[in-house]
Amino acid sequence: MLRQLRSSDDRFKSISFSSGLNILIADKTAHSRDVDSRNGAGKSSIIEILHFIFGMRTLTNSVMANAALSNDAFSLKLDWPNADNGVTVTRSLIKKSRIELTPNVTLESVPAHASGYLAVPEWVEAIGRGLFGFPEEHTGISARALMSLYIRRVSQHGMDEPVKTFPAQAMTEATTNVAYLLGLDWNLAASYQEFAGRESLRRKLKQAIKDPAFGLIVGSVSELRGQVAAAIVRVRELEEQVSAFRVVPEYELLQERADEVDARIRRARTEDAADRRNLQDLNDALHDEHEPDAEYLQRAYQELGIILPDAVLRRYDDVQSFHHSVLTNRRAYLEEEIAATRTRLDGRQDERGRLGEEQARLLRALHEGGALDAFTALQEQLSLARSELQTISSRFETARQLEATQAEIKFERSRLQQEINRDLNEREQHIAEINILFQRFATALYGPGREAYVDIEALSTSLRISPHIGGENSQGIGKMVIFCFDLTCAVLAHRNGHGPDFLVHDSHLFDGVDERQVAEALNLASKVCAEEGLQYIVTMNSDDLAKAERYNDSLSNAVIEPHLTDAFEDGGLFGFHFE
Repeated sequence: MLRQLRSSDDRFKSISFSSGLNILIADKTAHSRDVDSRNGAGKSSIIEILHFIFGMRTLTNSVMANAALSNDAFSLKLDWPNADNGVTVTRSLIKKSRIELTPNVTLESVPAHASGYLAVPEWVEAIGRGLFGFPEEHTGISARALMSLYIRRVSQHGMDEPVKTFPAQAMTEATTNVAYLLGLDWNLAASYQEFAGRESLRRKLKQAIKDPAFGLIVGSVSELRGQVAAAIVRVRELEEQVSAFRVVPEYELLQERADEVDARIRRARTEDAADRRNLQDLNDALHDEHEPDAEYLQRAYQELGIILPDAVLRRYDDVQSFHHSVLTNRRAYLEEEIAATRTRLDGRQDERGRLGEEQARLLRALHEGGALDAFTALQEQLSLARSELQTISSRFETARQLEATQAEIKFERSRLQQEINRDLNEREQHIAEINILFQRFATALYGPGREAYVDIEALSTSLRISPHIGGENSQGIGKMVIFCFDLTCAVLAHRNGHGPDFLVHDSHLFDGVDERQVAEALNLASKVCAEEGLQYIVTMNSDDLAKAERYNDSLSNAVIEPHLTDAFEDGGLFGFHFE
């Protein structure tokens, strides 16, 4: 449970929490002006401070990014497993990258008051293990994502729908985290994330393959599979030689490679000689090309004019243009052939340069004597072989992903869908428990007349977890769907050791909710906390609480200090006004 929230700024109004229901209210003072607003009292700021302390990385759209708070540090005392006096977590806006823990509960044995510093990622890992009971391997679930379900942020639209806590969150990620809280097989649900990643990569590669150069760089699976196997064998042989210091076998391989390089250099010279002869012939042909004698055309047209005086004859200029076009095309063809030949000559020249360097390196490795020199050269060959294996393996994996068709991914998704459906059938009793608990909470708010259930189904693209209460198209009922669902997740996760014993809601969750349902929701939270050993913290406006008290006059007993006000200068949570 959360115990106390403080700041290094003395003006900040420290908050002490207790077990069960905690209501933090914002009052409207008698002296407040029309321009004053309880929206600035700091109710939602509590949510942002808690997320900051619990490892929030980005401060975008958060009050924590305000320059007026840039020198402040915030501390939270909370209960922690195997820490009798709890733990105090402090994070400063000056040094946001580290967390101070008192005591440092990440160590196996530490004095009760000994502090320790952690990087934010280390603290988030500790939250996963300590508050959410993460196993050693927990790919697919995130402590930060789970904390966003326990403390929803209105600044991130966290109250727009039950399962997702921000609009851009992938449904595969969201349902995997919720499955963990509900006690479902989250490992199976996490498999959808892998397929989503593969499908995204396949689309990108499919787009990239339109570039002709891409196919040459990557290659085909069939070609690369053999290259990978050969590279693996070569690395293993070199590793064995290095381990046993057997130089002779590698010496033979170097000699074979040197012979191959030499043969390629000689072959390139032969090809160069042929291309140079061709280039000379092409240049001669281009030089000999000239305009044909066109005088015969004039005589031909004069004779045709006498013999066929009434015929329709082609104009002399047209025929002359045709001859000119033929000559132009011929010259263009010769110029293209000359350019292609020169390109081949230039390419082989570059290749000979590379081969010459490799030949020199191989000859040095072959001729330099001494056992130490030979061993060093062998290690260099092993390093190069490993690098080549890594490169070829990367190309092979890229090519494999590229050639994996959508049908294959669809087949694997279908198989996963069937596997999850079988798992859900085996967990039918547990799913019934989820629905019974959710229905109980919905009935407490709306009576037995409304249909309420949690739809859990394996789809082709993700696990669907969707809570419903009849009439949820209404804004107020939609918000209470989230309330009941959060309470269901909190109870089941706490029972199974998959979640902490607190749940925090901002007053925005009750926007548009009928005052009777607000009263019933708070009363339900109080009862559930007493039954399950939980803590429910909620922020509210004082007039909304007054309306709810018409149906439950004991709610005021759960109000905690301080009472925030909309007094302009010092009534808010931070004790001073800032824009």
